[in-house]
Amino acid sequence: SAIYELSCEAYKHLGKTSNYYWIDPDGSGTLGPLKVYCNMTEDKVWTTVYHDLQTQTSVGGNSLEKSSVLQLNYSATMDQISAITSSAEYCEQFISYSCKMSRLLNTPEGNPYTWWVGKANEKHYYWGGSGPGIQKCACGIERNCTDPKYYCNCDADYKQWRKDSGMLSYKEHLPVSQVVVGDFDRPGSEAKVSVGPVRCQGDRNYWNAASFVTSSSYLHFSTFQGETSADISFYFKTSASDGVFLENLGNTDFIKLELKSATEVSFSFDVGNGPVEIVVRSPNPLNDDQWHRVNAERNVKQASLQVDQLPLEVRKAPTEGHTRLELYSQLYVGAAGGQRGFLGCIRSLRMNGVTLDLEERAKVTPGVKPGCSGHCTSYGMYCANGGKCVEKYNGYSCDCSKTAYDGPFCIKDVGAFFEEGMWLRYNFHSPGTSVKDLVSRTLLSSADPEITAPDLSLNKEELSFSFSTTKSPCILLYVSSYTPDFMAVLVNPAGNLQIRYNLGGTKEPYNIDIDHRNMANGQPHTVNVTRNGRDIILQLDHYPPTSYSLPATSDIQFNSPKALFLGKVIEIGKIDQDIYKYNTPGFTGCLSRVQFNQIAPLKAALRPTNTSSHVHIQGELVESNCGASPLTIPPMSAATDPWHLDSASADFPYNGQAIGDGVNRNSAIIGGVIAVVIFTILCTLVFLIRYMFRHKGTYHTNEAKGAESAESADAAIMNNDPNFTETIDESKKEWLI
Repeated sequence: SAIYELSCEAYKHLGKTSNYYWIDPDGSGTLGPLKVYCNMTEDKVWTTVYHDLQTQTSVGGNSLEKSSVLQLNYSATMDQISAITSSAEYCEQFISYSCKMSRLLNTPEGNPYTWWVGKANEKHYYWGGSGPGIQKCACGIERNCTDPKYYCNCDADYKQWRKDSGMLSYKEHLPVSQVVVGDFDRPGSEAKVSVGPVRCQGDRNYWNAASFVTSSSYLHFSTFQGETSADISFYFKTSASDGVFLENLGNTDFIKLELKSATEVSFSFDVGNGPVEIVVRSPNPLNDDQWHRVNAERNVKQASLQVDQLPLEVRKAPTEGHTRLELYSQLYVGAAGGQRGFLGCIRSLRMNGVTLDLEERAKVTPGVKPGCSGHCTSYGMYCANGGKCVEKYNGYSCDCSKTAYDGPFCIKDVGAFFEEGMWLRYNFHSPGTSVKDLVSRTLLSSADPEITAPDLSLNKEELSFSFSTTKSPCILLYVSSYTPDFMAVLVNPAGNLQIRYNLGGTKEPYNIDIDHRNMANGQPHTVNVTRNGRDIILQLDHYPPTSYSLPATSDIQFNSPKALFLGKVIEIGKIDQDIYKYNTPGFTGCLSRVQFNQIAPLKAALRPTNTSSHVHIQGELVESNCGASPLTIPPMSAATDPWHLDSASADFPYNGQAIGDGVNRNSAIIGGVIAVVIFTILCTLVFLIRYMFRHKGTYHTNEAKGAESAESADAAIMNNDPNFTETIDESKKEWLI
């Protein structure tokens, strides 16, 4: 049964981010798994397979050979790479030839000096940026070669370095397995070749789907050839409580997969010894309109059925009797003779490693529609931090525009480094719109559409961000208004965090002081402040949230908000005395994922969006994740995380050897034990020797060890006294600086 996913696309739909993964493009077929790099971008998934040819490999010198063959060895077999390219929507591979008196394709008329060998050992005489059958380089197609008489820069045979490069994107020819260079044997001839990894995008198999709209509709395919072994896998989603997924009949033999009830999937077959049925029962209903995966296998020894991550059900085959599954009828998908058909979607149906093209067949079949909608019900949970799931024809994507994050799942912090004196202002209304419209649109969060803003005031705010700094005092964030009202988050001279509210009705602003914690220690800290009327909830890092309440006399309206400042407050009118004091020289450090209600000011500054006109920056804003808060939940340990693919700790089926560093587990354990034993013996020896010297009447002084190397007596004491270093640590070495 499959322990690896079929493609990078499948890993993305488990919520996985860019990394190296093992994929198995033909299920339990003969190819076996291979390790690829999956690059999950916002809208596409790229699969990359690397080879061992160095970039800019030199060809030339005093070789007697007429041609030089550069061989590329990939981290996968040619068949494995073919499985990836054939199911991909698009593939490309970069190729480059740098030359000094070394001709490439010998255009316009001659026989090429250099060619490359692709899939199926075919020679190809076109170059990157061009296409099959066109003996030209990219510059020949774009008509910008150094010498217009030739179709490649290198063919002009100059004594200076020139280059021809571009993408090879005819995927039926990829990957490049050899480059054969011919023109380098004249005096002064030199050439360098670079070939990039092969990159493919999209997975036509993973999203190949059909929707069965009526229970009598079905798709038919040619007879399933699975005499001695059958490996069938697919995804389904339905709101019906039963239906046949697929069936293929013989005289008496048959094979069938069906949804028997809302919680049961059945795999049944007969190879001549009487019918056998395996049933997987799910604790939760399977007709919940979410995608579920089914994997059924049968061979001469046993049969098995797995649904999602539920336990595998296995049935051993009888030792005597028939073993061949002899089928004659067509393969029916979505229904079976005289039984209730399946209503819903089936996708990515693979039989013995081959994906059936449900989509093409559905286009010409009444009652069946190609494709399937509604992926967000299954995958929407991967859009984090308030990102919205958006349906696409093949899959889904996360819309992060209303969040302070980006990336494919809205989990990448958008942050920046602030130099001293730099500041950012976000105006809540841009020039030319009425204040009223805008505040009601952006500040009153879209979660409460019924609130309008007659008096342009806020009853509630939600603020969250993370930061790191080593300098205090400073102002992290300040929200100003057209009235004396303001809200501020600052770090006081002692390095403690303070939240300050001034909503009117009180003599002094209301302060929340977080004492006993130095926040200016250079570590990232997260701050979440939510105010609803009089109630304020503050959560700092991973400490439990604490509740505060504005004084009884305080107003609870934040009147006429005007602008939000990061790093420094540059505002006209009267400013609170402390704020004024802490305002110079300004904040130095990192701020990340700042969000105030629906507004993400840093993201608006760093990512051009329709709100970027609201932002004014003084100084140079450098994007950086230096303030990104670490995960508050500890990540899964490698031992428990089934997707952990660190080469040293993942056991792959190669005789107990871990791929990558090739160290056998047992030898590592034995080595560890030996190391511990040696260490213990050494410690004992040291202790004994010291003990012996103690008793030889050696003259002891209490002079600090390390005194010789220390610069002064004070330094020697500091080097020596463990308590002293602790006290320095606690005060964070402030007076030493």
